[in-house]
Amino acid sequence: MQEHYVWVTTRRLQPGTLEDFESAWRPEPAPQGLHRAYAYWSEDGQEVTGVSFWDSRDACDAWRASEPEARRRAAMAPYVAEEREGFYRGRELALPSATRG
Repeated sequence: MQEHYVWVTTRRLQPGTLEDFESAWRPEPAPQGLHRAYAYWSEDGQEVTGVSFWDSRDACDAWRASEPEARRRAAMAPYVAEEREGFYRGRELALPSATRG
């Protein structure tokens, strides 16, 4: 099974700032070593969880230490009340096939 390298960040936003936050969070330029990224919002728009898939931890760490990432974080900062993040390794779970009775 293929292993994935994943960076997960959850941010609690200031009330009413989701739209402004969305325009600030997109990385420019696209990070090297990033395969894909997803963002998930709570129904009230006050919590956003980002999940990004990387070539390696080194690729993710290089992006996190870069000047473009520092600028992106500074642009997001006025909208963020709290932030949690972590880097993980894992793989897709094989689900059992559904049986019909």
